[in-house]
Amino acid sequence: MEKNKNTDPKGISQIQKKRKNTVDPTTLVEALCKGNKTALGRAITLVESNNKKHIEEANEVVTQCLKRPTKSIRIGITGVPGVGKSTFIEIFGQLLTSQGNKVAVLTVDPTSSQSRGSILGDKTRMEVLAKDPNAFIRPSPSGLSLGGVTRKTRESIILCEAAGFSVILIETVGVGQNETTVHGMVDFFLLLKLAGAGDELQGIKRGIIEMADGIVINKADGDNLAKAKIAKSEFEGALQLFPPKENGWKPKVSFCSSIENTGIVEIWNIINGYIDKSKETDYFNEKRKQQNKNWLFEAIEERLKSDFFSDSQISKEIGSYVEQVISKEISPFYAADQLITIFKTRS
Repeated sequence: MEKNKNTDPKGISQIQKKRKNTVDPTTLVEALCKGNKTALGRAITLVESNNKKHIEEANEVVTQCLKRPTKSIRIGITGVPGVGKSTFIEIFGQLLTSQGNKVAVLTVDPTSSQSRGSILGDKTRMEVLAKDPNAFIRPSPSGLSLGGVTRKTRESIILCEAAGFSVILIETVGVGQNETTVHGMVDFFLLLKLAGAGDELQGIKRGIIEMADGIVINKADGDNLAKAKIAKSEFEGALQLFPPKENGWKPKVSFCSSIENTGIVEIWNIINGYIDKSKETDYFNEKRKQQNKNWLFEAIEERLKSDFFSDSQISKEIGSYVEQVISKEISPFYAADQLITIFKTRS
């Protein structure tokens, strides 16, 4: 007697595998918008995938999510390794959820340039927040993207907003990152600093000061408290040299201790003050519109780069040009120009 494929273990396994690999964007979005964290996680996995079919499904999911009305605050959190970003987010996130906010944390873990592997250990560093029903933590590998911000972080933000999360926190790697990348996808850019670590002078550099909407001296406890107060004064003095933001905001400086849970409420008050001021002048909406425009151009650059390197003729020719550049027979600029010409003639 022939086995029914629906009861045969092998047949069941095949059906389960097929179901696992099949995604109905509309069904996924409906579940996601009801706050289903499993659906949210699966949707983010889709947008992170480089599989052609997954990219098509992800585009449909993101497009549907964009149509959903949302009211969210996007906060970027950056700082050097060891400044205490994860510990700060753990305490900060708990404060937000205790006030009725739904908090999504998108963390970026460094990817090894050799093995391409990542530890993805942020959930273990945020053990309490990870168990909070009103919180969602998603660690992602940084890949080779600038700033330690994954190429798909922007799409992940949209998905989290559609899932009903009112505060989106984006934590960056903090190792040689391009802070402009982070700044270009958030409403408020928070810079964490350390006192007494030789970090003050670096922090006074014009670029980072101009981008930061708020500066927090972290680990302001014990013997570091006095140093933190001095660092706060130094940063406040440096900020006087810069004009206000486009919305009239002057960056605030504060200090806190994630261990002692002090100064956290003040930071949230600073952020709310900034958001209120931005919305009063319509700067909030205008900034979001400009970010969407920038995302379009960056997406075009990514697509062109992907199409270029995946082209069969370029794959055949590029090795020869690399060898000639290495041996200094031709310049990198000439090689690039020739390869682009080859690509354009095939397009």
